[in-house]
Amino acid sequence: MRPGRYPCPRCRRTNEYSIRWVRRVKRDRLPSGADDQDRAKFAKLRDYLLRLDDEVTCKTCGKKFEIPSQHSLMFVDQVEGLPKDDELDAEIAAAAGEPEPPAESKPKLPDRFTRPSRGWRG
Repeated sequence: MRPGRYPCPRCRRTNEYSIRWVRRVKRDRLPSGADDQDRAKFAKLRDYLLRLDDEVTCKTCGKKFEIPSQHSLMFVDQVEGLPKDDELDAEIAAAAGEPEPPAESKPKLPDRFTRPSRGWRG
């Protein structure tokens, strides 16, 4: 499953959907009896992802809509070469000279939740 962002044609809202893909890999060797033309074709082959889901249901309005077909095949070397969103944001912040955001700290609990109980007699 890979996430994908698609706009609903009915309500015009963009949501993120989990899309199923199948990975097709290049075989490790040529079939027997291959000639020079087959060798040239085999050299050009690459691993790719093929989308299984053609339709998704909108999370907002509940209408089923078709995913654009130009996104149905992706080459694996193109997908793996793309930077991750978190890594890209951190790299941009570092290049801009912005300090790294501090980790979120949870608010302190009131004393009534942190002091030890004295039992049911109280």
